[in-house]
Amino acid sequence: MPQDPDGFHPLPDALTDTFGSIDIYLFDQVLRGRFTPGMRVLDAGCGRGRNMVYFLRAGFDVYGVDRDDDAVGAVRALAARLAPAIPQDHFHQATLDAVPFPDGHFDRIVANAVLHFAENPPAFEAMVDELWRVLRPGGILFARVASSIGLEDRVRPVGDGRFVLPDGTERFLVDGDMLRATTARLGGTILDPIKTVYVEDQRCITNWCLERPAA
Repeated sequence: MPQDPDGFHPLPDALTDTFGSIDIYLFDQVLRGRFTPGMRVLDAGCGRGRNMVYFLRAGFDVYGVDRDDDAVGAVRALAARLAPAIPQDHFHQATLDAVPFPDGHFDRIVANAVLHFAENPPAFEAMVDELWRVLRPGGILFARVASSIGLEDRVRPVGDGRFVLPDGTERFLVDGDMLRATTARLGGTILDPIKTVYVEDQRCITNWCLERPAA
């Protein structure tokens, strides 16, 4: 059985072939019917395509951006293998504050473990605002982002909304109030209760799933 590139246990071949190494919380969104074939999906901060395999195989109109040009090359190769009908120009080297697509272009946007690389609150807002710009009315943004929820007394602030986590990494951290305030500023609706996964003595990752109001 193949070994997952992110260090998880080996998965049965059929599951790996179908879903790749999809994040389990994104998989949950798929199982709940929030992603259906034919939708135009942007993987914002796509890396090397960990979360794209299912969407490429299942008939979605898949796009991706990442600031790492090598990662974008890997995603183009993945798409060419799994969904050769998808144009290569669906995948771009870009930062999330300058996404090279038109307003309202996407039905769904995934931002998995990328927004916490913001340098400060304005940079975080710029990334979120840009993703909101390219999300169509009635579309859904699903993000997973490092947070201080449950770690308030374990993180060390270093300024500009950034903290050193118990695992030694430095991240921009959100909290519940920030996510609710940002959702209200955007005029969005939080679809699921804000859910935080506590990784003992390391970090906390929060799911933020919000819908843009229909026109």
